[in-house]
Amino acid sequence: MKTDRKNTLFKVAETARALGHPARLQIVELLLDRHICVGGEIVRELGLAQSTVSEHLRILKQASIVCGEIEGPRVCYSLNPDGLALLSSWLQVTVEKVQQHGALCDDEGRCNSEGASHE
Repeated sequence: MKTDRKNTLFKVAETARALGHPARLQIVELLLDRHICVGGEIVRELGLAQSTVSEHLRILKQASIVCGEIEGPRVCYSLNPDGLALLSSWLQVTVEKVQQHGALCDDEGRCNSEGASHE
């Protein structure tokens, strides 16, 4: 696999991992609704400890999904417009390919296509 492709897949996986917790998805939705949100507001909305919210925000920032800007004694968070773009385009292409090929497995997970491997 080419290095560029590996790097792309690594970034897609990193973004997906960062979104892999319900609290982080709630933070993303909250920031979608509010555009900019102070850390204390996020803590109140989620009902989680400050340290827990800080850790979730750190993970989202590390994956470039969220940006934090210091304004005096507080930090205002917003979504990075480019942060989800790569994951979104990868999912779109993947879903389109799956739809083109049709279902390879039935509802019980058994393969039902000539091209699929049989166990």
